[in-house]
Amino acid sequence: MSNYRPVSLTSQVSKIIGTILRDAIVSHLEGSNLIRDSQHGFRKGRSCLHNLLVFLDKVTTIVNEGQSADVIYLDFAKAFDKVPHQRLLQKLEGHGIQGTLLDWISLWLTNRRQRVCIQGKFSSWILVTNGVPQRPVLGTVFLFLIFINDLAMGIENWILKLVDDTKIFSELSQVKDYKKTWS
Repeated sequence: MSNYRPVSLTSQVSKIIGTILRDAIVSHLEGSNLIRDSQHGFRKGRSCLHNLLVFLDKVTTIVNEGQSADVIYLDFAKAFDKVPHQRLLQKLEGHGIQGTLLDWISLWLTNRRQRVCIQGKFSSWILVTNGVPQRPVLGTVFLFLIFINDLAMGIENWILKLVDDTKIFSELSQVKDYKKTWS
């Protein structure tokens, strides 16, 4: 049961509106180069395969130059469920999403409730204050990407993200580089 995740059930109208909004927001973010190049997944031309090929190319170059590479793999546990709504709204505003659209997203995120149904038995409703809804068009595709976008600040050439999976790596030419890089 610990692997189960809530799935938001939404109407067809909500899905259509979500698709229109997502396309407009993604166009704004991509057109203004606001999503970092290190981010792969849910982006045109930045698939899982592209992520792996970029990583392979960088590490192969390091090894071919006779150096070593140090890699840290991160997988944020239940990452979509832990996004605090207020912090996400601040980040959206920082990416130029303001006014009525930001108000609409805020209303969409707030006052969400969830419950569990197992074999026809329902739990009590609880208020959801964290998390990005995972099935609606609007949720996973860009809200989470905006939330983790600043993860790469300062290490853009040494980080690759595939949604919530991250590789941070560095070239090591001497033992002192190891101590300097990761301390």
